Amino acid sequence: MLNESLKKQVTDIFTGLKAEYSFDIHASKQHKGYDELIALLEDVASCSEKITVNFTEKNGLLFYLKKNGKSTGISFRGVPNGHEFSSLLLAILNSDGKGKNVPDEYISKRIKELKGPIHLTTYVSLTCTNCPDIVQALNMMAVLNPAISHEMVDGAINQQEVDALKLQGVPAVFADGQLLHVGRSELGELLTKLEKHYGSNHSSIGTHTKAYDVIVVGGGPAGSASAIYSARKGLNVAILAERIGGQVKETVGIENLISIPKTTGEELATNLKLHMNAYNIDILEHRSVTKVEIADGQKIIHVNGGEIFTAPALIIATGASWRKLNIPGESEYIGKGVAFCPHCDGPFYQGKHVAVIGGGNSGIEAAIDLAGICSKVTVFEFLDELKADKVLQEKAKSQSNIEIILGAQTTEVIGNGEKVTGIKVKDRKTEQEYIKELDGIFVQIGLTPNSGIFKDIVNTNRFGEIEVDTHCRTNIPGIYAAGDVATTPYKQIIIAMGEGAKAALSAFEDRIRGVLVH
Repeated sequence: MLNESLKKQVTDIFTGLKAEYSFDIHASKQHKGYDELIALLEDVASCSEKITVNFTEKNGLLFYLKKNGKSTGISFRGVPNGHEFSSLLLAILNSDGKGKNVPDEYISKRIKELKGPIHLTTYVSLTCTNCPDIVQALNMMAVLNPAISHEMVDGAINQQEVDALKLQGVPAVFADGQLLHVGRSELGELLTKLEKHYGSNHSSIGTHTKAYDVIVVGGGPAGSASAIYSARKGLNVAILAERIGGQVKETVGIENLISIPKTTGEELATNLKLHMNAYNIDILEHRSVTKVEIADGQKIIHVNGGEIFTAPALIIATGASWRKLNIPGESEYIGKGVAFCPHCDGPFYQGKHVAVIGGGNSGIEAAIDLAGICSKVTVFEFLDELKADKVLQEKAKSQSNIEIILGAQTTEVIGNGEKVTGIKVKDRKTEQEYIKELDGIFVQIGLTPNSGIFKDIVNTNRFGEIEVDTHCRTNIPGIYAAGDVATTPYKQIIIAMGEGAKAALSAFEDRIRGVLVH
């Protein structure tokens, strides 16, 4: 199952395991995934003397991860290969107190104070690039809080169960049988939802306040560059982010980052964090800003969970999120036929007819990807011509199952209460409306800036972008903005990095000039 090179990597990863671990398999030898599961787990176990495999004949395909003979609260109903192979390895490392995803002390305390028992189930697709983030976050919660258990379920080999739940999007998280979350997320957002759902002993955590010279909000290319440039000036810096990498982590291939011919969003995010770790930067992930105040020149940032951070200089680099259509039916059918990630949810529409809304690069790339899975892909573009690069347009037009409709305004998502059945479209030339029957809709109409929490503090334009001058300064002294959240044209990774560096240098210059209170 694992080649020799991968086995060597896994062996190196498991060097230094302290506890004894076992994969307790409960499965039927007649299950179509049985041989693959046994081969995978035996190969993994062969990489460490600390890991064993036990088997019990039962219906289905399931295994539990145990530590020193006791449950870790983590189980997998399926074969965790593909993107979920890393989730399997991290489950062992996390149980041993190791791993790149171990949260800091304050977030760990919040997890430990969740009121249980909590039984979580996440339905995934092994081709989904967002699913591992959810699985690994919830596995970590199970490790830290013995009142939490978490099971990963491969939807492909549990299709009847998926159909019964009427799921058309992954990852889908259920908390004791109730749907808690669908789609991309990270530990901080999931933790907040669980606190609301189950309650928490927050009183034992207490309020945490800390002061810095510079606070950067946002962990993408702009935020990372801001933090690094500020730290290089010898300043006390914190970066608050839901996740390091931000929107970049959803990018599969990156080929226009000068000097790096080809990389992936995941690799770039890892390198951003690695670079920041080389400096004295407090990297505070899983944070969501809830309020910003200004008092005597100090910027006071309130974060979900009760933490408060202060600094004379605030750099906003919160990036952007997928823009929604904002038409009737869209919100109602998210996860039930309306999707935003073709890589994650495309496999649910194998052999079906789907629509892609948007004729830019992301829309045409999505259509090309989906054409290899779906029976037909219809692209609806509002303008009278496609906005995508010529090479992408030509590739799309060469696909026999891609239909492109220009001058089309989508006006309503149609469904039967359980799933999408079509979309209502208006021809912008004739003004006539019609319904296109289909099975799914992928929205690819660009991004909207994540500026909402700051709109009462700094000026924004009609698109929601934070207005900045050529030095990334906003209308408020000591507050700067960079990257996709700002008015800087051309939303590109390389430009965001440059703007992030510029914002940091402007903040340092203002500090020297005495513009900032410190």
